Amino acid sequence: MEAHAQMRRTMLADLRHSIAAEEFELAYQPKVDMRTRAITGYEALLRWRHPEQGMIMPDRFIPLAEETGLIIPLGEWVLHQACANAAQWPNHATLAVNLSPVQFTSGRLTEAVEEALSISGLPASRLELEITETVLLRDTDSTLATLHRLHALGVKITLDDFGTGYSSLGYLQRFPFDRIKIDKSFVQSLGERRESDAIVKSIITLCQALHMATTAEGIETEEQAASLLAAGCDEGQGYLFGRPQLASPWAPSQADTP
Repeated sequence: MEAHAQMRRTMLADLRHSIAAEEFELAYQPKVDMRTRAITGYEALLRWRHPEQGMIMPDRFIPLAEETGLIIPLGEWVLHQACANAAQWPNHATLAVNLSPVQFTSGRLTEAVEEALSISGLPASRLELEITETVLLRDTDSTLATLHRLHALGVKITLDDFGTGYSSLGYLQRFPFDRIKIDKSFVQSLGERRESDAIVKSIITLCQALHMATTAEGIETEEQAASLLAAGCDEGQGYLFGRPQLASPWAPSQADTP
């Protein structure tokens, strides 16, 4: 227990230092149109390049950042950096950024998004903010009010990891999400479990009825892609189409067609 506590204290001190020193990087994973396979945009994924330990993945430091509130300045850095990069992309390309539930408690999330868009010049319509149901489990009225303010800016709101929580259908009724992301746990068992096939088809049919777009994550095989396309899924993401890359996908000099 003492060793664990010491390790936690050390990582927290390193995390504080690295936020001040901006020792973080963004990786970008492509999203594609399921019909044409054309790239529609990228999701920004945070990485920590520790000066001694090398690259650290988010599952090792994000929980600590959330617990200590450091996710708020870190999340604002992600928004600013990702928007600045995406502003150099072709006009059709969207940017997806994940939001932590803790960011909704800061009281300045809407302002942080406005600042990132204003400074970068990225049109609000090209920014997609991804949240999980965990966000909605907190102060629901306050959270929904923040989501409506963000939506009023013109940004898109995506519900991530759909189907893995407890009250998904209720949330769809309370807020007009622009996009639903089908969790990879369902995608990766497509064709192997009838339950997964039925759930994925049902989610896509429901979203079509509610005029919400769908993105399937974790696609690794052509068989999975074919099943999703047949079911009517709009967008796909996964190793089949590309792994996260640490460089911004398009340079300013490149043409508008990816």
